[in-house]
Amino acid sequence: MLGVIGEILVDLTGKETSDGLSFTRHAGGAPFNVALAAKRLGAKVGFFGSVGDDMMGHYLEAFAKAQGFDELALSVLPDRNTTLAWVTLEQGERSFCFTRKHTADYCLPDSLPEAFLTADILHFGTLMFSEVEGRAFATKQMMAAKAHGQTISLDINYRDDLYASPEEAVTIYRQYLPYADLLKCSEEEMAVFGEDYLLSLSNHARLFITHGAKGSEMRYQGKRIFVPSYPVKPVDTTGAGDAFYGAILASLEGKDFVAFSEKEWRQILREANVAGALSTLAYGATAGLPTRKEIETFLVKSAKLD
Repeated sequence: MLGVIGEILVDLTGKETSDGLSFTRHAGGAPFNVALAAKRLGAKVGFFGSVGDDMMGHYLEAFAKAQGFDELALSVLPDRNTTLAWVTLEQGERSFCFTRKHTADYCLPDSLPEAFLTADILHFGTLMFSEVEGRAFATKQMMAAKAHGQTISLDINYRDDLYASPEEAVTIYRQYLPYADLLKCSEEEMAVFGEDYLLSLSNHARLFITHGAKGSEMRYQGKRIFVPSYPVKPVDTTGAGDAFYGAILASLEGKDFVAFSEKEWRQILREANVAGALSTLAYGATAGLPTRKEIETFLVKSAKLD
């Protein structure tokens, strides 16, 4: 099983109207998006997170229960609010700011359910790193996962408005990035966290780097595999990286990926690129998440056009 741990929140996507902005509600949160992307692609997936006991939290609880996760451990915290991410779009590209004071996303129960303790891959969201409570949880659970021999996955998912400075974020993240066996970042995050440092982690971790419309690559032990992306006309890029990484993890869940050939890794990146591209054709991070059949159909059509 792929066990996903971390934030689930509400994305409020703004749209220009005659009298200002109107906002549409969508389920979001990078790890939740990753979990749902992997589930849509047929992986066995569990999700572990927290929401507030409020209108938005109840919406997320109902939405999460309807997704058919193999394990769902979602706490509703009576003394916390649900985190909100305000999203604005310009030509399909998104920018974020957060309403995140006294919220639930980083206040996670101290103990994981049994299904997560035996999951072959544990993927941790990183928004929790910005708060003391979240860092304490991450330290305990990552150390335990290492002791159990579980594969640890991280997505940097850096949000600059959650930290006093990029330097503060880098200092905090560097406490946790060495735990990763699988690590995902964007080319923009490479610039913030240091290309040399992140590439040094690829000596022991498989590092997946997204380059937006250009494609993606995997770095591992000095080797580089790059696969170009596929052109689409996006309406909303929110969650495209999560769709990409959910597809990666879905391809690895339950598999002995250590033995994969370069050809197999290229196919995994190719399918993940398609997942990311197709996810941008609908508004919100989850509405456009594709199925395995939709990815296969897209690849067949693309091959006919080549």
